[in-house]
Amino acid sequence: MATTDAVGAPPAVKSDLEDKKASAQQQIDPYNVAGEVDEQGNIKAIDYDRLIQEFGVQPLTEEHLRRFETVTGKKAHRLMRRKLFFSHRDFDKILDAYEQHGTFMLYTGRGPSSGSMHLGHTVPFLFTKELQEMFDVPLVIMMTDDEKYLYTRNKTEGHQKAGVAPEDFLDFAHENVKDILALGFDPMKTFIYTDYEYLGGHFYRNASEFESLVTFNQAAGAFGFGNSTNIGLIAYGAKQCVAAFPSSYPDLFGLKDYRGPDYPPEAKRRHKTLASIPTLIPCAIDQEPYFRILRDRCERMTDPHPKTSLILSKFLTALQGPGGKMSASDPNSAIFMSDTSSQIKNKINKHAFSGGRESLEEHRKLGGNPDVDVAFTYLSYFLEDDEELEDLAKRYRSGELLTGEMKQRCIAELQKFVTDFQERRKKVTDEVMREYMRPRKLEFGGNPSPTKPKAAANGDEGTASSGGAADGEKTAREDGRGTKGERKAAKLAEKKAQKLAQRPKDAE
Repeated sequence: MATTDAVGAPPAVKSDLEDKKASAQQQIDPYNVAGEVDEQGNIKAIDYDRLIQEFGVQPLTEEHLRRFETVTGKKAHRLMRRKLFFSHRDFDKILDAYEQHGTFMLYTGRGPSSGSMHLGHTVPFLFTKELQEMFDVPLVIMMTDDEKYLYTRNKTEGHQKAGVAPEDFLDFAHENVKDILALGFDPMKTFIYTDYEYLGGHFYRNASEFESLVTFNQAAGAFGFGNSTNIGLIAYGAKQCVAAFPSSYPDLFGLKDYRGPDYPPEAKRRHKTLASIPTLIPCAIDQEPYFRILRDRCERMTDPHPKTSLILSKFLTALQGPGGKMSASDPNSAIFMSDTSSQIKNKINKHAFSGGRESLEEHRKLGGNPDVDVAFTYLSYFLEDDEELEDLAKRYRSGELLTGEMKQRCIAELQKFVTDFQERRKKVTDEVMREYMRPRKLEFGGNPSPTKPKAAANGDEGTASSGGAADGEKTAREDGRGTKGERKAAKLAEKKAQKLAQRPKDAE
């Protein structure tokens, strides 16, 4: 039953007023990224400090960077150093888990909405690749072809007549998979899949249980769903959430993923083992609402999971400047990984928002503003040399470096990055892609010297990792004694060693 809260304002009018007001506010969620619009119609830069407060996440501090470098023994990635990955949830706890127990799982994903990724799409993957190499841990990448199909059908009318079908988004996913693999992920410890091709087994069991923990009102509040949202999109969030659970992927940890009627009792025990492995999710801040819902329910699953940790990035600004992000639906807003060197040059020169002054004389006198200059922003993401980046900013502010010169430096860096990418992309054949997408035991080492190492594995089928958690009731114990099964295995191993030590004496 419709009601009205404002005297004299009918529901339809009130709704329109609310929509107009909302459109002027900053809006960040998995389906919308837009800065605030002022009274003159100008789009403001996204306020990330405000997002930290609204989302309830924590800022990534210098202390976190020092802790990261202590644990890994390596310099923090440029995206962390420059606070382009700027906030987190429990990033310190994932460092503790790695230091103490040796391993965790990395998880991220991509919604394939076109046949080619753009520069902005590569940012979380470049960072994730570095994390995988630094920590030597398994990585799962989810391609949400089903979600993109459901969202497109929900947003736009007439797609059935136009022939848009799930297969179109599956094709996008395959092309995007090749793009991602061209960034250089290790095939021994990387599993990538599309929802349409993979979901089932333990994954679907987790998704079904998670769906039961989320109400429509909770989903609507997090993602902006309304009465006209299709039920597929409403239910989809559970899949993206449980994709962060290692227990959704028994195959990757050397355990059988039972998808038929035969589900032996030991499978439940092993599922519980995988449920105790922690996960770190590198992603853009717009995806955070999914994992806020996830973290609130991790410990409510039948087999409780640790709360997932997140490290969250800013958006790579659209060519037109602050207030938005690169969009696959607007070719003039983005540099695509399929663009030629000529196209990159033309886009930067023609469309990249400048922080320079209106005249050469004014620029020389007052200097430019690198903080809003798109060419400088792109260099801050892709230029490795901290000293050169700082020098560019200093010279731009002083007026010594002109806007055209900043653009030329940006063009050269992006042309090199994209050209090198395209050379690697040619080598990603269908056969290479399918090997990454094949469910199999991943090989990873983790922390070679955890402070709380586990007891020897008991020799049962399937260890949970190549260098981390072993098959048992828990991956680790805070008291360092291991599980009951592990203590028993350790005693048996000790007796066996004693017998072997006595054999030479018996032989004499």
